[in-house]
Amino acid sequence: MQLEKYRDALPIPPLARPIGTYNHLPYYEMKMTQFRQSLHSQLPSTMVWGFNGHYPGPTFDVCSGQPLYVSWCNQLPSNHLLPIDHSIQGANSCLPDVRTVTHLHGGINPTYYDGYPEAWFTRDFRERGPYFVSPLYFYRNEQPSATLWYHDHALAITRLNNYAGLSGLYIIRDPEEHRFHLPQSPYEIPLIIQDRSFQADGSLYYPNQPEYTQSDWPYPSVVRYFFGDTMLVNGKVWPYLSVEPRKYRFRILNGCNSRFLRLQLSSNQLFVQIGTDQGFLPHPITIRQLLLGPAERADIIIDFHTQAGESLLLKNNAPTPYPHGKPIEGDSTEHVMQFRVQETLEEEDISQIPPSLVPIKRLQPTPTTPIRLLSLDESKDHYGRPLMLLHHERWNDPVSICPQLGTQEVWNLINTTELSHPIHLHLVKFLILCRRSFDVERYQATGRIHFTQQSRPPSPSEAGWKDTVISPPGEVTSIISCFSPYTGRYVWHCHMLEHEDYEMMRPFLVIR
Repeated sequence: MQLEKYRDALPIPPLARPIGTYNHLPYYEMKMTQFRQSLHSQLPSTMVWGFNGHYPGPTFDVCSGQPLYVSWCNQLPSNHLLPIDHSIQGANSCLPDVRTVTHLHGGINPTYYDGYPEAWFTRDFRERGPYFVSPLYFYRNEQPSATLWYHDHALAITRLNNYAGLSGLYIIRDPEEHRFHLPQSPYEIPLIIQDRSFQADGSLYYPNQPEYTQSDWPYPSVVRYFFGDTMLVNGKVWPYLSVEPRKYRFRILNGCNSRFLRLQLSSNQLFVQIGTDQGFLPHPITIRQLLLGPAERADIIIDFHTQAGESLLLKNNAPTPYPHGKPIEGDSTEHVMQFRVQETLEEEDISQIPPSLVPIKRLQPTPTTPIRLLSLDESKDHYGRPLMLLHHERWNDPVSICPQLGTQEVWNLINTTELSHPIHLHLVKFLILCRRSFDVERYQATGRIHFTQQSRPPSPSEAGWKDTVISPPGEVTSIISCFSPYTGRYVWHCHMLEHEDYEMMRPFLVIR
């Protein structure tokens, strides 16, 4: 069935509300449940997972420096909605099929509140992973203004739990933000963009196996990547948003499993980016196109004041897989959502786009700064299936990265594969130093990097603090970070969830 585009209005996720206090601080309870929700008016309702009866989950909107407690409650059934490959590490058949642990992506928290992949638990905590500490998480929120998000992070089934619906936004605001006079609610709107596929009965479709398989491969089998054939925003397929002819602020999250997004308006007009993963850019930048890998966020402003009475589309033209895959021009996933500039201007638009935002104190490597050379590799498993690895290591290999608390490090991500990988580090935020092309074949033969081009700085869209970085194929991507303020075990991984679930994730240990 061909679904009609722009038939349904864009839903806005509700705000998360504390239900009381704990230790004199706000206390939230987030219940993971299974329920039906209409994702398109021409589809039967879809069975999904979500938080407090919502997919995506409610949006946290909190003040910087205001601590709070969240109890993450698993009330899901024992059977998964989606096919589980029990042959991959961490999803063995002896483990419960439905287990969850929530990670606040971009949050700077102690390891026991970070959502470590093996800190999972089942319904009512009947079974627990080896690193489980408590379902009650304490978030200090000692971070500047930023658009974070929370999502499930259970080892080897993150792709399935997120696809089922376990994610939502977590916005932090500081006093600096209020002095900018940016568009505010109701003119500040989250856009959580995801791709999904559906069966005729409205249920979620996720492949049981790769498109091409061999007879001895496990069934179900993990896939190399997944691209849905419809685009959803805030849990609605190809929605529309009616807007006034004025400035709007949009918090955009690429919440797709594997799909990169390269967004632009059908009017080809310019828009303004004011922030990235970890907060504001040093100054606003004017762009026509915005590239986001899975898990990346952007804070943008679109001014509709010259489009009164018109409609325009938010479109995506990123190939799949990115960057050398199939072009999607003419494909249904080229369309994301529609803006209808048909509302009457309620009051004068006094919001502003300030000429400068938040200065960035650049981290600079010194002669003594540790530099890590970390390769992104593609191999084959013992069945002959594609296997993506970080520096040729698997999840259960001994920890090989042990930054010292409070020290800076440069990580050179050496991408030997044909794909771009969005690499995410837990605990820390970082700055991108540069990218530089190198001779992949020579590196694979000798282990030595021979650069073939001059280095180039990050794009203006990436000039702020990041927690997820796109590492393009055939390039060395250099980032710098300070490993603080906590010691303990964290992870770094590719945020293409099909890669993360099948070995492209590694622990690191921050030591004193």
